[in-house]
Amino acid sequence: MSNAKVLPLLEPAGQGVVPCCPPLTERPFTAEEAETAARMFKALGDPVRLRLFSAVASHKGGEACVCDISDVGVSQPTVSHHLKKLKEAGLLASERRGTWVYYRVEPSVLAAMGQLLSVR
Repeated sequence: MSNAKVLPLLEPAGQGVVPCCPPLTERPFTAEEAETAARMFKALGDPVRLRLFSAVASHKGGEACVCDISDVGVSQPTVSHHLKKLKEAGLLASERRGTWVYYRVEPSVLAAMGQLLSVR
């Protein structure tokens, strides 16, 4: 069992969602913002995780069955480990349907990632 704390990239605010952090060029991050952003970048810093994230994000219909994205050159248990790390970083959501798990990237996560890296 992991002691990892899930730090979502997005936090609810009224009617919609807002990014966890301002654009990098807007102002220095607070300690909490830096921790959240670092968790996201750390999760995406692994080539296998980046490939899995890209496979889910680009999959037709906006979600992918683990059975459709697990061909990334590592064993199935390793795929599960990497998907878990992406979920813990708040980058993926999942839903079990029968024996398979389906993963999706919420559009708001991609928008927040883009805003974080934008220049204002």
